[in-house]
Amino acid sequence: MSDRVANRWDEAAAREAVARYAEQGVGEDVALRTYSARLLGADASLVLHGGGNTSVKTTQPDLFGDPVEVLCVKGSGWDLASIEPAGHPAVRLAPLLRLRSLERLSNEAMVNAQRQNLMDTAAPNPSVETLLHAFIPAKFIDHTHAVALLALADQPEAAEVIGEVYGDRVACVDYAMPGFELAKRAAAAFETRPDLEGLVLINHGLFAFGATARESYERMIALVNLAEDHIARRPPIARPALSGVAPAAGALPVLRGALGRAAPGGHWICDLRAGGPAFTVASHDRADEWAERGVATPDHVIRTKRRPLVLSDPGSDLAAWRGAVEAALAGYAQDYGDYFARQAPRAAEAKTMLDPLPRVVAIAGLGLVGLGRTAAEAGIAADVAESWAETLLAAEAIGRFEPVGEADTFDVEYWSLEQAKLGKGARRRLEGRVVVVTGAAGAIGAATARAFAAQGAEVALLDRDQEGAAAQAHAMGPRALAMACDVTDPDAVESALDKVCARFGGVDIVVSNAGSATTGAMADLTPAALRASFELNVFGHQNIAQSAVRRLRAQGLGGVLLFNASKQAVNPGPDFGAYGASKAALLALMRQYALEHGADGIRVNALNPDRIRSGLLTDQMIAARAGARGVDEAVYMAGNLLREEVTADDVAAAFVFAALMEKTTGAVIPVDGGNVAAMLR
Repeated sequence: MSDRVANRWDEAAAREAVARYAEQGVGEDVALRTYSARLLGADASLVLHGGGNTSVKTTQPDLFGDPVEVLCVKGSGWDLASIEPAGHPAVRLAPLLRLRSLERLSNEAMVNAQRQNLMDTAAPNPSVETLLHAFIPAKFIDHTHAVALLALADQPEAAEVIGEVYGDRVACVDYAMPGFELAKRAAAAFETRPDLEGLVLINHGLFAFGATARESYERMIALVNLAEDHIARRPPIARPALSGVAPAAGALPVLRGALGRAAPGGHWICDLRAGGPAFTVASHDRADEWAERGVATPDHVIRTKRRPLVLSDPGSDLAAWRGAVEAALAGYAQDYGDYFARQAPRAAEAKTMLDPLPRVVAIAGLGLVGLGRTAAEAGIAADVAESWAETLLAAEAIGRFEPVGEADTFDVEYWSLEQAKLGKGARRRLEGRVVVVTGAAGAIGAATARAFAAQGAEVALLDRDQEGAAAQAHAMGPRALAMACDVTDPDAVESALDKVCARFGGVDIVVSNAGSATTGAMADLTPAALRASFELNVFGHQNIAQSAVRRLRAQGLGGVLLFNASKQAVNPGPDFGAYGASKAALLALMRQYALEHGADGIRVNALNPDRIRSGLLTDQMIAARAGARGVDEAVYMAGNLLREEVTADDVAAAFVFAALMEKTTGAVIPVDGGNVAAMLR
């Protein structure tokens, strides 16, 4: 187990939150509810990615200004880590309390009743556990899926263990799906001892409550710490010692390729967690057995499926491991289909099977891998998988990890109210693709990285200027990867692409953009200057292409190589021979890769941009080139058939276009506004 959960309550910060939200017309109760909810959400050992919920009972004026008792409860789609007052929509309390008199209440009727009684009909749906919050009379209520608590609640004799740890401070509630039945059970348990500090929902989580936000929050922390102390008194399960395993950069592309072939047209992002509990569980000789036990709390099944796929140590023979991975994936899909066939007939309404692929993979010697169509989705799956591993090891240290069974897990996985949490928005065209851009700190490289990210791709930005690449990546969000890389150094290129594969699982599109523009008449050029131009403008592209092709072939999903050449390759200008000659060689290199790797499904194309303001074409160089042609700078920059300056964003859009041309390879695309002399023929 990790260190004890910290009590982060800060009275000065709480008062500051009250004052700040008051300026927005938010009352003290909701302000403090928001403050303490965010404290819970900030700790991943308590809640993850939209998990948990919080509430406060207060009053709000109705349309006539009369005070109405309301329950402000977490709304669907909000995450406790970033919740704002609007994330606790107000529901009229009295009608909710009347529902308790009913013998039965369907999920549809429950959701309808909750929406009917919203003070603001534009507010999000209240939590599926709204009635539990309503039926317990405490003013503030907090609910988490704390790792330490689940280690106690996922035991065969959970009630006895919980009684040993907490005495009469909490009561236990047998497992039931969230909703009307669970709310009635929880209320009945509370009424046996109204002085309770909390309720433990077996196989589910922990509720704490209090008269104030601080009391409820601090009770939650204290109860979780008691569980952590209990676990800490037992020796932890030892980490297995393995050696000689394949590095992640070699194994993950094999896995990613197998996944892509298992779902035609599918591209997946991998997120490896290689430390601590993740490694211990994945590498343990009981990994298969543990995986079959199920999720730590049913809420997690929508993120991770019922169980992870367990794979052997990749070892050094990745070709042999590929066959094992494909067989294991086929077996997993078959098992998932059988699981659906067993459980779906129990449902009152017809169910449609979800895709049968795993969302978590346990790889011996590496760790747990989260899978998703985006890096964000993969990261969520990986976070939940790590929490599962920590819960499992803690539970095994004190007894036996025994969560809910298959039937209960299925009911939550195929529960429409849980599936709604995932969202069904349209996918962007390049989601699941990993794009590497070299020279990414420069104008064209940065614009290209942004353009691919806008289409949903995950992007790695490489440049000799690490700070520049990092600044561009930071502007694109937390998932973009930036690193220093001199493409003229084959070892640096290998290292950089290894890091890309270890981070995202592989690579799909490479934009080889880094280059330099050497000026001067050929007769006056030193051999060193000419060689330097070829070193970057030819051999640098060769290094990145060669390294990328090895990874693309390992995946077996095809791929795209795109080169930034130049109109100088076919229409040289005066005093620009070193640049033009090396770019002409680059076009030949591009054609050779297209010829040799079409059978691998790798499409290889080049762009010929012209006169793009960038680190190559600086203001000083623009002045010099305009002078060499005897025109002013504005005329020089718009010296094309369209009479318009071509920008870095135009080049970026062309790179994206080239990546999407599924039946084109060996092509050269001009991005120059129209230049008759540079037209290919």
